[in-house]
Amino acid sequence: MSNEESVNKTEESVNKAEENVNKSESSAKNAAGNLISSILSLKEKNPKVFFGAIGGIVVLLIIIMASGGDSTPSVSGPAAKNVVVGQKYVLKSPNTYDKSSTIRLVAVPGTIAAYDDTEEDDRNGLCKHMPQGTPVTVTDLQDFSGKRNAFAKVQMLEGECQGKDGWVLSINLQ
Repeated sequence: MSNEESVNKTEESVNKAEENVNKSESSAKNAAGNLISSILSLKEKNPKVFFGAIGGIVVLLIIIMASGGDSTPSVSGPAAKNVVVGQKYVLKSPNTYDKSSTIRLVAVPGTIAAYDDTEEDDRNGLCKHMPQGTPVTVTDLQDFSGKRNAFAKVQMLEGECQGKDGWVLSINLQ
């Protein structure tokens, strides 16, 4: 076989491939055209079905976007222990790593979140800011805002505040 024959055969195969591409291109165009024309004819013949289908597609898309998924783990904070009256615990805040931080004791449950220590006595008062690790005994429990046993009344077991009591968040008992 000569070079000319080989080139001719290659040109013929390229031409056939181009024809196949053109045919598939035109068949894709025809299919798209047929689909569009059938959709438009449905719109004219039965608009309720047409707009209902569009509404259904929109609703499905909204559901898919709103469902999101669980790709991110949920955030959880420290879990409160099941505090029991009469048990011994130590004061420890789960929200700090600073060993020198203190835990606030108050006279009435519920005032922990909104206390004002602008008075000198409130900042330096005896037995109001207890160091972490102070051993205590729970003497009473109080529910708050739908949380069972949210506050605990504790009595100090050691140190200069031994025998004194105050209210603390139950989560600060370990």
